[in-house]
Amino acid sequence: MAGDRQHLIERAGRLLQAADRLVALTGAGVSTPSGIPDFRSPDSGLWRDADPMAVASLEAFRRRPLAFYDWLRPLLEIGLAARPNPAHEALRDLEKFGPLKTLITQNIDLLHSLAGSENVLEIHGHLRELICLRCGAICEATPHLHEFVAGGTIPRCSLCAAVLKPRVILFGELLSQHLLNRAAAAVTSSDVLLIAGSSLEVYPVNELPWLARQTGSRLIIVNLQPTPADEIADVVIRGNVTEVLPALAASFQPQTL
Repeated sequence: MAGDRQHLIERAGRLLQAADRLVALTGAGVSTPSGIPDFRSPDSGLWRDADPMAVASLEAFRRRPLAFYDWLRPLLEIGLAARPNPAHEALRDLEKFGPLKTLITQNIDLLHSLAGSENVLEIHGHLRELICLRCGAICEATPHLHEFVAGGTIPRCSLCAAVLKPRVILFGELLSQHLLNRAAAAVTSSDVLLIAGSSLEVYPVNELPWLARQTGSRLIIVNLQPTPADEIADVVIRGNVTEVLPALAASFQPQTL
């Protein structure tokens, strides 16, 4: 089995070596090695005692923002302390030294940016900022979120005192059409699409592999579990992203004497 995986890594590596415009798409599986749970998974713990639509939808936030923050608190405690892992660092190196042009992520945790990746499209939003749904004011999130985790103080707008919402996409909230257009443009202009740590179950990101194939891009999938796009991929690697992605990035990193 190890020999088969090494063979697949070598095949994927040859595709990357031949690529001029690599695009990567990452999901929760890239961040779980950093300790961040896949909060969409029913058994992750975050959904165990809560109905997602009751606490993490836009309508629920508007009605009961305090319940939303109570639900979010365990994720914030983990996320604010989390650090990039070797998978994040490998993608950074593929951008810095290799052919990676755009990194599309479903994750909100900022770990790609913390690792040093620059051209990141955060399709499902991020924890970098908070926004006031009443007056539209935007502010930096980190100090408010640390204060909330430390003492339970709910972030409020300095202008109108309304509860501030993290700039993440909640259930029932529209994704940024601008970001979706940029992601689609990146995929259609790519010659290789590398998918890492995504189950490809969430619309509309799950359509990107088929868009890539329609426009002639090769497809590499690195994930522990099967995905709906495995059947159209050139290479499918069942393995830990913290092992496979560094192996793929190794040949692009500058050699030290």
